[in-house]
Amino acid sequence: MMQIKELMKQPYVIDKDISLADAAKLMSSKGIGSLLYVIKGKAKGIITENDLLKNFGKDRKVSEVMSKDIISISYKDNVSDALSLMKKNEIKRLPVVDKDKKLVGIISMTDIAANSADLDGEFFFD
Repeated sequence: MMQIKELMKQPYVIDKDISLADAAKLMSSKGIGSLLYVIKGKAKGIITENDLLKNFGKDRKVSEVMSKDIISISYKDNVSDALSLMKKNEIKRLPVVDKDKKLVGIISMTDIAANSADLDGEFFFD
């Protein structure tokens, strides 16, 4: 079974509270779907394209609209665990953490789907 650490990517993080407009520009220029708000190595919030769309045109800061109840997964866990967690919580991205809960990566449903040929396919269709 493939582990998270084999598929995770480097997350794009911010360490200060920026405007939604700046967040949108950053995500667009980097071709990414989320930003993680990180303080002292630990993820405190995540903002996604969907959050930006819901708040389009509003003069707000990332901290006002980001999801603060972060659901994360260990880099040692299996990809099937990530899929189960995503399905259960209806999310598309999971911050990946080490044993001290420090952010080490991010894994998305897209990352998993792109590597589905290398995975055991049965858990996609349960």
